[in-house]
Amino acid sequence: MSDWSAKNPYSSTLTDNFILNGEGSGKETRHIVFDLGDSGLTYKSGDALGVIPRCPPEIVEELLGLCGFSGDEIVETHVGDFPIREALTDRYEIHRVSKKWIEALGPRLVSDDAELEIRMVSRSRTSTRDGSLIVDWSGSGEEGDLPEGYVEIGTMSDPSETLWRELTSDSDSMEDYIWSRDYVDALSDFGHVGFTPQQMVEGMDRLKPRLYSIASSPDFEPGTVHLTVGIVRYSHHERDKAGLCTGYMADRCEVANTEIGVFMSPTRSFVLPEDGSTDVIMVGPGTGIAPFRAFLQQRELDGATGRNWLFFGDWTEEGEYYYRDEMEGWKDSGVLSRHDLAWSRAGAEKVYVQHLMEKNGEEIWEWISAGGYFYVCGDKNYMAKDVHKMLISICAKYGEMNDEEAKDFVETGLMKTEKRYLRDVY
Repeated sequence: MSDWSAKNPYSSTLTDNFILNGEGSGKETRHIVFDLGDSGLTYKSGDALGVIPRCPPEIVEELLGLCGFSGDEIVETHVGDFPIREALTDRYEIHRVSKKWIEALGPRLVSDDAELEIRMVSRSRTSTRDGSLIVDWSGSGEEGDLPEGYVEIGTMSDPSETLWRELTSDSDSMEDYIWSRDYVDALSDFGHVGFTPQQMVEGMDRLKPRLYSIASSPDFEPGTVHLTVGIVRYSHHERDKAGLCTGYMADRCEVANTEIGVFMSPTRSFVLPEDGSTDVIMVGPGTGIAPFRAFLQQRELDGATGRNWLFFGDWTEEGEYYYRDEMEGWKDSGVLSRHDLAWSRAGAEKVYVQHLMEKNGEEIWEWISAGGYFYVCGDKNYMAKDVHKMLISICAKYGEMNDEEAKDFVETGLMKTEKRYLRDVY
């Protein structure tokens, strides 16, 4: 066992970093390979790799410039004192403004006399021709006491304070605001209040590692660890942005050159059955294919006699059929017994993995009822929920159960008691 961890990561370099998508694809999915060198790091199929990102240097420099900092000012962080340039690069997440940071602005934005009340008490106007007085009005300053034809002006307040009050009093507004803004965006709204270096970092989220399902078997790919990474890119507030860690790996990590902090995150549950004769069904659309590539490599090396059934899908076959040659090779050799593909943008109707499960429901039930394992990897918000519902529906229909019995069979029997329904969702 090695001592490498999130707090003490191993400094790895890449041996490969290339795009998996076909020409014309609307996605950017990369195959990224890390060299484990002499780290002593070990893993098994189903584990995850932790990657320590670094914040974009151009955004760090923009923040320093907006605040008028040199970058050498010392700030106190949760792990000691550092120059603010280093803190913004390696200690805090600057790609998305935090709720705590915004809330902390209150004492500097809000005061008892924050609102300025304006009332008209007099008005004079002279003729530009002869200088004679043509309007001469004075009033009491009381509400409603105005010259004829005028309306009450009322009060004025700092727009930043108004925004801050809205954000801190409405959780939905706060979530909408921070979801699409980094600190450069936030300073366009609040930067006029001024910041000391310490005030700038107070309330920022700590930089956290990202975990990625490993797409390789350590026996099949010795000395390396492979990832299948969907690169996040988007544009908000007239600025192009990228995911903190995916953008880092795609744009700033050079093969054999850039040092990247990594560590292993073992799984206790998302593992292959000990008995190689056990059948396995794998549902992994998009980057959810990653652990199942590892599973298939391991099953091939082990000479496992159990059948392997993979459900995979994405937008189009031309653009997103990841690891096509490997999958076709496993089909030809018999390692991959069944391979069902769902392309959501290839025809008039959207086809997803759960639709293919429904078409093959009877056979899925046969595999499960005979002791097979069922795995899901990928999006937890939509795909995993739809697959879960479909699995219950299949068990109800072909297992001759009512809805409640099928739900209990899947969620209690398969998931908790027998641990044959395993998920790696994110």
